[in-house]
Amino acid sequence: MFLKQEAYRPTVRVALLLAAMLSALAGCSGGGGGAASTASNSGQSTTPATPPSGSGTSTSGAIKVWMTTGDQTELLSHEGDLDFATTDVASGAATVIDVDPTVRYQEMVGFGGAMTDSSAWLLRNRMSAQQRSDLIQDLFSPSNGIGLSFMRLTIGASDFSPTQYSLDDMPTGQTDPQLASFSIAPNRDYLLPTVKEALAANSSLRLMATPWSAPGWMKTTGSLIQGTLKSDAYAPYAQYLKLYLDAYKAESVPIYALTIQNEPNNAPADYPGMLLDASQRTALIGGYVGPLLAQSHPETRILDWDHNWDHPESPTAVLSDSTAANYISGVAWHCYAGTVDAQTTVHNAFPGKDTYLTECSGGGWATNFSDNLQYDVGTLIIGATRGWAKSVLLWNLALDENSGPHTGGCTNCRGIVTINSTTGAVTRNVEYYALAHASKFVRSGAQRIASNSISGGIQTVAFRNADDASIALLVANPTGQAQAFAVRVSGRSFSYSLPARSVATLTWSGT
Repeated sequence: MFLKQEAYRPTVRVALLLAAMLSALAGCSGGGGGAASTASNSGQSTTPATPPSGSGTSTSGAIKVWMTTGDQTELLSHEGDLDFATTDVASGAATVIDVDPTVRYQEMVGFGGAMTDSSAWLLRNRMSAQQRSDLIQDLFSPSNGIGLSFMRLTIGASDFSPTQYSLDDMPTGQTDPQLASFSIAPNRDYLLPTVKEALAANSSLRLMATPWSAPGWMKTTGSLIQGTLKSDAYAPYAQYLKLYLDAYKAESVPIYALTIQNEPNNAPADYPGMLLDASQRTALIGGYVGPLLAQSHPETRILDWDHNWDHPESPTAVLSDSTAANYISGVAWHCYAGTVDAQTTVHNAFPGKDTYLTECSGGGWATNFSDNLQYDVGTLIIGATRGWAKSVLLWNLALDENSGPHTGGCTNCRGIVTINSTTGAVTRNVEYYALAHASKFVRSGAQRIASNSISGGIQTVAFRNADDASIALLVANPTGQAQAFAVRVSGRSFSYSLPARSVATLTWSGT
């Protein structure tokens, strides 16, 4: 993560949330979200350790409605079903959402979070086998849970690891240019088994992997902390990444996408990190990692950047190099600085390259459930996917009640769920519900389709699932009043009213 120190994160996230809310009220089609708050209601839900089973009165209606309200009275609740009207209700409605399944955009990879070392350690060491199985099913199963379908792994340690390590550590002063000591042994105790459980729960689950640092002996500091890659370490580092892909493939854990460095503009002082500017990434991808993986792992996509929205010029510079660009599939983005429209700026310059949102975290700097719900759905899900993202990945899948375990970095980050380190009980946080409004209804391979957001009011994004042509429409109402609207699609229409500060997913069979 980018500058996770407490002094930085509340300032930037508050500014981001304020900007997102102002964008929503100004009618930005991809924005939305509320200002961070220290209000008494937290970013956590008050639900027990079992997932929500839904509420509301169901009918035989063609349109299914699932809703979460800012006051938490409804949490991913199945509301009463709707029918398409027998007359054109859209013609007389003040607010109309037009959905057009024939206008299609990017194909979705999925929604999810990062199985950090800390998350996996908690799952295997602070939960019973049954508790762990239940949570894995709830998070990943398309039929029994919310169907998370994309997951990020760290190559070596991040700040959310019980210890700091790489996959080829050497004693001080020694090097290993032939990588004879490379081993994924540090991942075998709790990380790999937990990842395999997630894969078993969802056969469509895809994985991306990101290093926080090269092994210390490859770096100018001789350490996992700070520094940059030595000029004579480009080839060994490329081989290091290849060996990781080899080892995970041998474990039947294929890696869908790879970034060569997490947050390459950031050199934290207390956890693994490494500076790699645009010229270095251009040389590393174009001359070493790209050719090597094209030959040995053509199935794994290389993504550049993996950092914030505030410096689109950095991935632009790398993609402007024809040699490096030949090996790059897309650009990965984080949310901690800048605005989501940076994704569209780079997409428009390089329309042949994909877009991914790969990290954003909630935490103690933003505790108001309602504001976080609007930010997470309005900016991260609606805004990012309208900005061409094929994925929305949040940070830690699970942390404990003390925002850990961690070594350095963020001391008050919030996981998608919180696991009580004594009892193993699970609290589903606002991020869980925000993700679920997409992941439960938008499957891998779905395409974003055309829908309109309303100036100064509701925000929308729509998807068409590839397997059965079903439609999922996400609607966020960041305003302080209920918003009535009509939905018009393929010559049919229906009406709905969404409560203030609430989000809903509406689904129906495709046409």
